Amino acid sequence: MFRRYKARLLLLIFFLAAMVVFPLVARATSYQVQPGDTLWQIARRFGTSLDALKSSNNLSSDIIYPGQNLYIPDGAAANTPDYTPLKKQIEEYLAGQPGTYGVFFKDLISGQSFSINADTPLPAASTVKLPAVLFINHLVAQGNLDWQQKLTYNSATDYQGGSGILQFSVKDGDRLTLRTLATMAITTSDNIAYNMLRNFVGKGSIASFMRNLGGQTVFPNGQNLSTARDMATYVQAALDFAKVNPDGRRLLDDMANGIYNEGIPLKIPEGVTVAHKEGFIWGSPADVGAVFGSRPFIVTVLSQGVEDPDQGFANIATIAKMMYDYQENLAWN
Repeated sequence: MFRRYKARLLLLIFFLAAMVVFPLVARATSYQVQPGDTLWQIARRFGTSLDALKSSNNLSSDIIYPGQNLYIPDGAAANTPDYTPLKKQIEEYLAGQPGTYGVFFKDLISGQSFSINADTPLPAASTVKLPAVLFINHLVAQGNLDWQQKLTYNSATDYQGGSGILQFSVKDGDRLTLRTLATMAITTSDNIAYNMLRNFVGKGSIASFMRNLGGQTVFPNGQNLSTARDMATYVQAALDFAKVNPDGRRLLDDMANGIYNEGIPLKIPEGVTVAHKEGFIWGSPADVGAVFGSRPFIVTVLSQGVEDPDQGFANIATIAKMMYDYQENLAWN
């Protein structure tokens, strides 16, 4: 469960796309109520009125509950958002910044997306820990692994400095549960925890899982490279998994409560849940995740050739804030 001060846990939407005919007509769709939703917010989100929404669902009050399926009246959400101005705004901003950025955006209401250099292979850094830990979650869900299973630390194969606290405390022969390692790999981006998990299930198995999800650039020539589009695919897979499995919701909770928040969440208003995974190697700040504002969205940013890491993460934060502001304007206007 997300912490109580975070009002929105997960806004994942089932929708039917509007079909183009002559003239343009929207078809009816349905929506499953998520924790934190209100009837008024849903009406605004889909461009309909509160009275029309209540009438279509035979509701006598404004009370709704998570998991409830609501019928969205015909004509609602007929207009597909135009993200051309947002894309242009981000492109113009990045044109004045050193380095190369790959950006992918996806609106979780309409499914609309846009990208900038989204298929350019760039260093994934620690963002790769997200699909790896998601793979562990799938193996547990399938009954092939157990969270209480313990792995034994071997410094010869598992040690790595950098992110994480295990480097200061773990000793050869120490045993840690899969649950502990998975949590640390996400919340503190612990390199040793990730290495132990990767060595246990095999890098090849993780790569196969990423490809099965739709990843196209997966450890090319053994390098930890990915693309903004592929990383968005893995974020979407985590959101989809959370719909059907409590462990998936715990993974999102870990992503929302990590210790590194210089990227996507930095300029997002306090109280808005941001489930994300940052990564960094020198010259390549990265962050991937989902922002659960009034109109939730996926954002992934990878980079290369960025000499100032603070500025790099600040650029990611600025991009995410541009997206957030645009989404909020859509939701409330």
